[in-house]
Amino acid sequence: MGQTTIAILTDQSSQAQNFVKNLLSGKETTVFKSLDGKNGLLFSRSEIERYMDQEERHDIKILTKNTTQSLKSMSSGEQKKALLNYLITQQPDFLVLVNPFDNLDTKTRQNLRDTLCALSESKTLVQLVGRLEDILPVTTDFYSLNKNELMAYPSSNAFWESHKKETTKFKGRIPQPMETVNLQSEELVNFNNVSVSFDGRQVLDNINWNIKQGEFWQLIGPNGSGKTTLLSMITGDSHKGYGQKLSLFGLKKGSGESVWDLKQKIGYFTPAMIDKFRGYHTLENMIISGLHDSIGLYVQPTDTEKRLAHKWLELLSLSSKKDSLFKELSMGEKRLVMTARAMIKHPPLLILDEPTAGLDDKGASLFVSLVNKISRETTSAIIFVSHRKEIGLHPEFNFVLEMKKTGSVGKIIPYANT
Repeated sequence: MGQTTIAILTDQSSQAQNFVKNLLSGKETTVFKSLDGKNGLLFSRSEIERYMDQEERHDIKILTKNTTQSLKSMSSGEQKKALLNYLITQQPDFLVLVNPFDNLDTKTRQNLRDTLCALSESKTLVQLVGRLEDILPVTTDFYSLNKNELMAYPSSNAFWESHKKETTKFKGRIPQPMETVNLQSEELVNFNNVSVSFDGRQVLDNINWNIKQGEFWQLIGPNGSGKTTLLSMITGDSHKGYGQKLSLFGLKKGSGESVWDLKQKIGYFTPAMIDKFRGYHTLENMIISGLHDSIGLYVQPTDTEKRLAHKWLELLSLSSKKDSLFKELSMGEKRLVMTARAMIKHPPLLILDEPTAGLDDKGASLFVSLVNKISRETTSAIIFVSHRKEIGLHPEFNFVLEMKKTGSVGKIIPYANT
């Protein structure tokens, strides 16, 4: 007979950090009486970062003491495996798991799921997750956390019935750009037998990938398969494209184009970008800054620019917050604004790198709906990178990287066949 396995569904309003702190200090035992007086440990991204900081700042190796590899150099899956193994050796009575499957590829996610299910036979597990699909199948008790209020459900059926997913739709159309970007060719990206190696280790093996205007691609591959390397060659942030059969926007790589020329034709968003915008930026200025490719807005916006920003805010149902500060938004709202910022010029190519990582179901559904709308209503090609196959996302093709001993190879699969 297994132990109690608790699932707590969180959203962007949940005060999860305070809840976890109270749970581990024994202040939540009025609800979870079975944990009274028990010793619990935390399995979370923040714990990995804490150990990483100790290792880098003070050369204190805890999770990696039995290996020569640094924690920072490990993939997300390796880091989580190292943390879980360490926590188990401490023999806790229960484990608190905070979004344990974030940033993991499909295979690694399944391996961790199997490990946790087996562990649930001997340990009490408390999961705090923002995605319904991340709830372990062995879960016995179901809750949701709204702000700091915990709501219990009498049965698993009651829980699942109350959290049926609803399709989110945006009203209105994608605003038109102030100017159109001139292209020499409808072919935006062409990899022709491109191979890449680092320090003698081959990462990519004879990649062939052709992206045309208006196409919608999903880039898939396990951790370490070379997704970031591929993207960095497209954005011009990697020198590995020089001397190879790689063409970007109709020009052979190294034929005189500058990184600035490339970035003018590319809209790019990854959640890590949000950390760069820590100042007092209003939503209106955030979106307008996309016209100037600046971190913040340092010029007086024109009336035309303001009108265009207002159209985007209206589309996102954020008009009432146009003078609010960007840093005051929820995580999901921030990502919608950042995508509008990336799209305001209607770049020929929009790259979205793990854009839904860390979002709850509602936030992810809203983001997916916006991306589908951009695909339908604009001529921008899209590369959507994700470890998850987001429900409701409608790309035309998957470009799948498969890891081999000689480096990752690429396979094109029409989305309908996956």
